[in-house]
Amino acid sequence: MAEAMSAMAREAAEAPEVVAQMFGRAAPALREAVRLFRARKPSHLITSARGSSDYAALYLKYLAEMVLGLPCASVGASVVSIYRRPLALRDTIVVALSQSGASPDSLAFAAEAKRAGVPLVTITNMPGSPLSKLADIAIELGAGPETSVAATKTFIATAAIAARLIAEWGGDNALTTATDKLPEALARANSVRWTMAEDAMASAHSLFVLGRGPCLPMAGEAALKLKETAGLHAEAFSAAEVLHGPMALIDPEFPVLLFAPADEAHATNMATAERLRGAGANVFTVSADGKADGALTLVATAHVLLDPISIVQTFYGSAERIACARGRDPDRPRLLSKVTRTL
Repeated sequence: MAEAMSAMAREAAEAPEVVAQMFGRAAPALREAVRLFRARKPSHLITSARGSSDYAALYLKYLAEMVLGLPCASVGASVVSIYRRPLALRDTIVVALSQSGASPDSLAFAAEAKRAGVPLVTITNMPGSPLSKLADIAIELGAGPETSVAATKTFIATAAIAARLIAEWGGDNALTTATDKLPEALARANSVRWTMAEDAMASAHSLFVLGRGPCLPMAGEAALKLKETAGLHAEAFSAAEVLHGPMALIDPEFPVLLFAPADEAHATNMATAERLRGAGANVFTVSADGKADGALTLVATAHVLLDPISIVQTFYGSAERIACARGRDPDRPRLLSKVTRTL
């Protein structure tokens, strides 16, 4: 008898269709966001998010800085929610990302943006959430219920809509067109297995997940999921930063998972992989260069800035299988619940 599919695996597999339907549904809100951006002419952007949503916000940051040339900063919600300090917000747009749109700290920061007269754009999955009700422009993912504690389709949808938002704000037609083609790439990515790496990680005690630029937040999301679903101590680092202090932890067969699409950082990423391999690490590179040692399949999208989303789509399948191999229930991580309300 075939084993029942976990909710995590099922929901991750739904992501391509969610993204395909989301762009059409979100089109009116995106048009409003473009009008706001052009009228506001911000000198910088600010994001507010927690957990997986914060990694999607970090992805938005890299795209904003690379496509728009605008600095983008994540501001700690606790400055407002716990320490109760007013912020001198001006000349900006705040983008708040939250799957539930219900965490008190996110709501407090959104309220502070409203107090300061700063436009608020929200990205949430729950229709009519408290956060979206505060928004000047509310973008809804429409991903439907997500029963596994581990966020998968909602994270992919959030990253995809962040890419579409930046593409439209920047008038980047190539990136906008590429987002339309993203669902097909995600469907292919969902069928890929990184068996070699999964076997090594399932028996590991600790590992690194590495990336640079737009792949750094995906490394953070991957490390979070391995902790959450598999009970595996995984830490995310920049492929540059890992050569500093973290390098001291490398020992023979220490697993390293490196996300390395064919962008401007590819050569330096490959150099880092060789240096880590020379120190004894068991390095797996998710790269379009299938000839490299430890190479894992990367399903390329129509734009290299979207490849990090494709990587995460494939990774979620690996994370679910690693969790099962370690005797964990990926849908019900210990000590965690679906909605985390922090102050």
